[in-house]
Amino acid sequence: MTSEWWRTAVIYQIYPRSFADANGDGVGDLPGVTSRLDALRDLGIDAIWLSPFMTSPQKDAGYDVADYCDVDPLFGTLADFDDMLAAAHERGIRVIVDLVPNHSSDQHPWFQAALAAAPGSRERARYMFRDGKGEHGELPPNNWQSVFGGPAWTRVTEADGRPGQWYLHLFDSSQPDFDWANEEVREEFRRILRFWLDRGVDGFRVDVAHGLVKHDELPDYMPPEDTDSMGGNEPVPYWGQEGVHEIYRDWHRLLAEYPGDRALCAEAWMPTAEETALWVRPDEMHQAFNFPYLMADWDAAQLREVIDESFRAFGGVGAPTTWVLSNHDVIRHASRLALGADHPQGHGIGPASPGKPDPVVGLRRARAATTLMLALPGSAYLYQGEELGLPEVIDLPDEARQDPTWFRTDGERYGRDGCRVPIPWEGQAPAYGFSTTGASWLPQPPEWARLARDAQAPDPDSTLSLYRELLRLRGEQDLGDGRFEWVDSAPEGALAFRNGAVTVIANLGASPVPVPEGLRVLIGSGPVEGEIPTDTAAWLVRA
Repeated sequence: MTSEWWRTAVIYQIYPRSFADANGDGVGDLPGVTSRLDALRDLGIDAIWLSPFMTSPQKDAGYDVADYCDVDPLFGTLADFDDMLAAAHERGIRVIVDLVPNHSSDQHPWFQAALAAAPGSRERARYMFRDGKGEHGELPPNNWQSVFGGPAWTRVTEADGRPGQWYLHLFDSSQPDFDWANEEVREEFRRILRFWLDRGVDGFRVDVAHGLVKHDELPDYMPPEDTDSMGGNEPVPYWGQEGVHEIYRDWHRLLAEYPGDRALCAEAWMPTAEETALWVRPDEMHQAFNFPYLMADWDAAQLREVIDESFRAFGGVGAPTTWVLSNHDVIRHASRLALGADHPQGHGIGPASPGKPDPVVGLRRARAATTLMLALPGSAYLYQGEELGLPEVIDLPDEARQDPTWFRTDGERYGRDGCRVPIPWEGQAPAYGFSTTGASWLPQPPEWARLARDAQAPDPDSTLSLYRELLRLRGEQDLGDGRFEWVDSAPEGALAFRNGAVTVIANLGASPVPVPEGLRVLIGSGPVEGEIPTDTAAWLVRA
């Protein structure tokens, strides 16, 4: 066995506002998380990652932080956090918290001070303030576009009432970017890291880990139309700049001062596994989300290529591969894998979207994809509700939507609300057990009742039962720390590999695949009787 837990861990992402609401206001909170930890222990995960719960005006669901060292009252208190952390640790569950270092909220005291200060001041130097172009500075410093749509620069009004400088916000205008060339910014984040490490957290998921450092000259750049919002296939002057790596080397040294293998996980939307692996060299971060794997089509040849590249790239720097299929920013894979049209990351799907998914095909493929993923060596991330087979919620009413993308594109892009709808616990309870009052910050669809945890728990064929058994067998067979090798005799349209004593066959083709002689089914994503049907995966061992 490897000694470092994060090399093989299955980590469950909690989106706090949609997980469990203890006070009935319709928004999930930290006491709600604590109340449901037994269910996660029973599922069999090793750690949880909590999306932002720090003080925030909630313009971008907490990814606009006003105070990095406190809990937003919406989610509870620091004492609630400490209680949750202690309860998780008592159950053998480690805790990773989300850290947002690329930008703060415009309500952060630093940014408020910057607005009140003069150009060239110490206060403005913490952010990316620049003079505009044009005769009177009336044009932005360059043509960069926000990830959420629209310009990435906003002009401020100076204290004397005149139009003034511009500030950069790669996301919403309420999320000004820090200037990481400033040592004061770097020292502040060392303080923030220590604050949470001293409380006992086991690591950090780092938001926009490929951002932070921008090209010195701020050159014009316009992404190709309909590209994924968080990356690019060519050099982008605000993603993946070389200077970002020294920041994480500094953080690596800081975490190494603490006992217990504390970990950093990068959200780095780079176009290839090889480029992503630069974030997890031995002296930098410990994990990086494998987004090329997440975004791969339901296609055997493409998946094989991505898996090969992942092992080659991450293994080449001594890091684990970190597999993932869903999160709070992408269409849930129970829908995404059955889409009939391309939907770039961040755009979402809604009532008028083309190529809507077939829910039966989507769930069948999602179960097979997870069965395949959890057999791969390395670490894996699960997103809350995927163990229930939750699909993307497509038919949200316009007036209920809250994602900044929806507003900044005037409804052209639906955004990410559809994967963030509060999850169901009890099918017959108010808000399906999410809250005691029936309140829910996003409306839950009627089908949540049959997908609720209590409805699935006693059913051996449910998606919840599949996840529980996959996780139990993954640990029993030590697949996270296993040895991977392809089985090249797989029929066209299928993938087959061995990990230790387990042979895995995933049938992505149109025809059934016979179970090889001498092998018996350990577990399947669907019924397997002598042959593996299309859109089905199975783990096999010697008969």
